[in-house]
Amino acid sequence: MEGYALITILVIAVLFLVSAIKVLNEYERAVVFRLGRVLQVPKGPGLIIIIPMVDRFVRISLRTVVQDVPSQDVITRDNVTVKVNAVVYFRVIEPMKAVIEVENYLYATSQFSQTTLRSVCGQAELDELLTNREEISARIQEILDRHTDPWGIKVSSVELKHIDLPEEMQRAMAKQAEAERERRSKVIHAEGEFQASQRLYDAAKVIAGEPIALQLRFLQTIREISSEGSTNTIIPLPMELLAPFLKKDK
Repeated sequence: MEGYALITILVIAVLFLVSAIKVLNEYERAVVFRLGRVLQVPKGPGLIIIIPMVDRFVRISLRTVVQDVPSQDVITRDNVTVKVNAVVYFRVIEPMKAVIEVENYLYATSQFSQTTLRSVCGQAELDELLTNREEISARIQEILDRHTDPWGIKVSSVELKHIDLPEEMQRAMAKQAEAERERRSKVIHAEGEFQASQRLYDAAKVIAGEPIALQLRFLQTIREISSEGSTNTIIPLPMELLAPFLKKDK
């Protein structure tokens, strides 16, 4: 009987140690409740000992959580309906608050992220939503970080992933982009015409001041025509070239 009692005591002792000894990873902390009252300092990492039937602990990870915010239907300030989704990066910095102040900090952060995304995007116009993503993301991050701080959570970043537009809005924007490209093309063409006319005007001023320049240009034109290999060439003869000979005849 004494042998059975000793074995029973050893088994109970082993079970007690197995239940009492816990190992936490470097990125984990344990919030321990002793008879319903939380201990002041979270335990871990490494080996910790709890009292079975007396202590209860909650394991909290301190690693950054990447949480996808589902697509939200948003009506922008200029009454355009779009679908927006985002990614939120956050981590627990105070494990005790994450356990005591909120029932489920992951679910609570997810729900608050969705409502904040709809609220902030609804205050912006469509053009602002498409062009100022970083500013809107920073605004959402600031709001989330301020409201989750009492939960012991630090929101480090928010990124807008996709902004889905209605098909009719996509077609309208495509037409607008095409019209803008056509406008730029016409402006560039007109600017080129203006620069060419300015150069011609400058050349005309030079030729008007130096008559010999016109003769040199005429001879150069004849040379270029003759190099093309044409059999018949009609050359208009300026009267300025004949003026010296006409004076000699007189």
